[in-house]
Amino acid sequence: MQVSFLGLGVMGYPMAGHLTKAGFDVKVYNRTHQKALQWAQEYPGVAVETVAQAVEGSDVVLVCVGNDDDVRSVVTADDGALANMKAGAILIDHTTTSATLAEEIFSAAKQAGIRFMDAPVSGGQAGAENGVLTVMTGGSTQDFDAMQPVFDAYAKSSVLMGEAGQGQRAKMVNQICIAGALSGLSEGLLLAEKSGLDIKTVVDCLKFGAAGSWQMENRAETMAQDKFDFGFAIDWMIKDLGFCLDEAQRHQLKLPLTQDSYDAYQALSSDGLGRMDTSVLIKAIRQKAES
Repeated sequence: MQVSFLGLGVMGYPMAGHLTKAGFDVKVYNRTHQKALQWAQEYPGVAVETVAQAVEGSDVVLVCVGNDDDVRSVVTADDGALANMKAGAILIDHTTTSATLAEEIFSAAKQAGIRFMDAPVSGGQAGAENGVLTVMTGGSTQDFDAMQPVFDAYAKSSVLMGEAGQGQRAKMVNQICIAGALSGLSEGLLLAEKSGLDIKTVVDCLKFGAAGSWQMENRAETMAQDKFDFGFAIDWMIKDLGFCLDEAQRHQLKLPLTQDSYDAYQALSSDGLGRMDTSVLIKAIRQKAES
């Protein structure tokens, strides 16, 4: 199976590497070609300079870039993937985008004779590097089943959520839950701190109980230490929560906690913290709690 990977960021770089380790023939493309050349020195794959070169002859084309416009630039542009893929191949978008973009690409792919799945992932950079991501997919059962060997290369779990667009909607739910967990964790840590509790002891006690979460186990101590220069940048979380709020509006729903988190992240980004990990939310909650 010939596989192409478009986008070698903090997620795509290791994901494409796992595909070579699983035995796939892989061609990679990145807007900064030097990054693709670096990847090809590390893994037994081929780096090419254009999207057309990357997708030519491939059975599967995987995309993991930044946002909706980035996806369009490599997928639906005149020199993009759909214009150069062979008929019957499958395009899988791992980027977190709007559900409307997934539906837009599905329609364009169908007209081009290409199969399509939206498949955003969860697990962050560490999950990508360790090959233990969770994949939320939208598409046909037939395509989902056929892609299991691909997903298994870099994921511990892949779930079909429904038709095209439903993978992105599941990712929205994921991001809302993360924001909620971080909000509660932030307030809990502030009370623990003011009460004189030892944070590590509290976390070791609570993480195996009903309050336990990935955020508590992996972020609580660094939050208490005021360390945020790693992980999933809040500028990306702002993008993702924006999708959540737009989707909610289409269903005439109000999501107050999500809106509060979105506003807090916007303010933090305006203060120059846009590249900090999402756990930096505690700074905004601390300021509000102590005012």
